[in-house]
Amino acid sequence: MIIKPLEMDHISACADILCAVYNNELWMCRWDKETAMDYLQDFYDHKKFVGFTAWEKEKLIGALFAHEKIWWNNSEVFIEEMFVLPKKQGQGIGTLLLKEVEKYIDEKHLAGITLSTNKYAPAPKFYEKNGFVQCEHVIFMAKDMVE
Repeated sequence: MIIKPLEMDHISACADILCAVYNNELWMCRWDKETAMDYLQDFYDHKKFVGFTAWEKEKLIGALFAHEKIWWNNSEVFIEEMFVLPKKQGQGIGTLLLKEVEKYIDEKHLAGITLSTNKYAPAPKFYEKNGFVQCEHVIFMAKDMVE
């Protein structure tokens, strides 16, 4: 297993993995390749993008898309997306991607990591296993504008 910085030419393969991870009964998404590529490209184009990929031999099997988020007392890294091929999940790949972000944070002396995820999916247990806690002082809010 090798972790590498995420590069622009990885976007297409990342989009394939994103579709494989989220287009199912658990997540109930309907990503198509083009929309997934646009979605990930938006993150990649962020001025303070942080991204890593996981490789097994020459095959991309997981990725993490994040960015540095400026905050009043110390910047942090906000994880936008992290995904691993379904058949490779549960093998420590996500943990390796998180550890790479932690190294990045240590090197830049940042405050930590923040993210949001679906509380009904297995993801919260994965993040808790990796030292994350639910923050009582923040809530995630949304306003649906589609009728």
